[in-house]
Amino acid sequence: MENLLEVRNLTTEFRSDTFTMKAVDNVSFTVRRGRTLGIVGESGSGKSVTSLSVMRLIPNPPGRIVSGSIHFTERDGSTTDLVTIDEEKMRTYRGNRIAMIFQEPMTSLNPVFRCGDQIIEAIRLHQNVSKDEAAKRTLELFNEVRLPKPERVMTAYPHELSGGQKQRVMIAMAMSCNPDLLIADEPTTALDVTVQATILDLMRDLQKRHDMSMMFITHDLGVIAEIADDVIVMYKGKIVEAGSVAKIFENPEHPYTKGLLACRPRLDTKLRVLPTVRDFMEETDDGQIVEKIHESVETRVHELEFTQQEIADRLQLIETRSPLLEVRDLKVHFPVKSGFFGSSKDVVKAVDGVSFTVRPGETLGLVGESGCGKTTTGRAILRLVEPTSGTITFDGKDVRSLGASELKSLRRDFQIIFQDPYSSLNPRLSVGSAIMEVLDVHGIGENAKDRKDRVLYLLDKVNLLPRHFTNYPHEFSGGQRQRICIARALALQPKLLICDESVSALDVSVQAQVLNLLVSLRDEFHLTYIFISHDLSVVKFISDKIAVMNAGRIEEMGTANDIYARPTKDYTRRLIAAIPVGSVESVKRRTGTA
Repeated sequence: MENLLEVRNLTTEFRSDTFTMKAVDNVSFTVRRGRTLGIVGESGSGKSVTSLSVMRLIPNPPGRIVSGSIHFTERDGSTTDLVTIDEEKMRTYRGNRIAMIFQEPMTSLNPVFRCGDQIIEAIRLHQNVSKDEAAKRTLELFNEVRLPKPERVMTAYPHELSGGQKQRVMIAMAMSCNPDLLIADEPTTALDVTVQATILDLMRDLQKRHDMSMMFITHDLGVIAEIADDVIVMYKGKIVEAGSVAKIFENPEHPYTKGLLACRPRLDTKLRVLPTVRDFMEETDDGQIVEKIHESVETRVHELEFTQQEIADRLQLIETRSPLLEVRDLKVHFPVKSGFFGSSKDVVKAVDGVSFTVRPGETLGLVGESGCGKTTTGRAILRLVEPTSGTITFDGKDVRSLGASELKSLRRDFQIIFQDPYSSLNPRLSVGSAIMEVLDVHGIGENAKDRKDRVLYLLDKVNLLPRHFTNYPHEFSGGQRQRICIARALALQPKLLICDESVSALDVSVQAQVLNLLVSLRDEFHLTYIFISHDLSVVKFISDKIAVMNAGRIEEMGTANDIYARPTKDYTRRLIAAIPVGSVESVKRRTGTA
């Protein structure tokens, strides 16, 4: 099979006044015509910089391609080295022969132009066609990427579309010039699992129909299992393992690959803790990787399984306790205003009659697609949004009847961890100051030294170091920032923690570490959780019971095992079916190697 792209000994580095970092370090791989190459690794592994190097989009300074070649095979069989051609020639490839879809469509689309006009502009930039012809082609593309009501999308602005619809617009833009190679950089990471499944299905269909090659970049090997033919695994700028997707899943050789495979939450079993990459490997001072566990992924997973009796005993113990939180017929309605004077024409029923009970030490998972009402439910419990009706009883107190001062006092007992830790932290406050501020507000601690000691204790509990006390949020990774938010939430010694999509933006390896941390803290501090997520596999791992939400209502509720093994609603079955399985058997069925 002909190679469309050959990358040989590629090195890309970024320089500052004090150091030089090799983001891509002597990397070689090929992309075959009509096939998908999956590039997988954690944040900082070099996978995105590799794709930007192929597109020649590395900002210079501080970055530059130091060495290597990127040979692109033309349609007449000749090859061109994309590293050596000038910028004007490169523009004829970029967006035309090689197209790219980025992770966050909202930052890729211009917010002040209509979606249709942006595609029309891309078409006319590379093709000698009239505006009417480009508009007709744009409408065809919107139909091809299965956008609902494509005529409306033509005149819509980006903010008027959902995340999945915006990503389809980006795919349409990428396909507008019939590229030979499509580079997709984490195109589904920010999407619900159901929307992710439809986008993956769409991309497979477009590739087959147009005989197109793809480079698909992600941190999730489960997604790779759904779409890739060949895989390279990257770690710290280097390729540590490569092969067919079936080979990578059936017989991973490198400990880093084993760790990535193992740390994904499982649906078929319940584990005490999730395996992590660090369980399988460690790095020596001189940069050498040492394998720690000389066993298969499945063996390691089996060692961590709960028995059915252990699960039953835990549920039985929880049921003996009096409820900590009782929510009855909770409704949150938002008026839709229109007209010059903003009169209410309609209401959006974000939460429409939700009832559930949470007992001390229990974890209730709220799961559903974006817009189902799960986040609004969590905020309404804390009265961060005011409920329209219903009752919320926390620790024997009627939350809705409390005044401002009483509510402030009660909020010591329930806290929330948000999805984006960076926007939750003040960039001008050091980590220590951000956590001490919480203690100051609630008058906890005898003096400044006592409060600082408490902060250092909390940092230790979330596996951060004392020196991090004086660091600022921008100096941490996403996973570390989420640990800081967890430490801040624990500062008041709450009884209830609401975790609102608190791991959805993290790499699967970091996600596993944070989930394990939440489990250990729950057991140590006797915490109670409401865990909100769109990913049923994550919710199943951490939850005792699960409530599946749809359109503001609870579709069904039950134990974590029952919801997965015996779902009673079609909506729940669809959520389960949308989760990438990532098993050897599913990979073999898709690739025809069974």
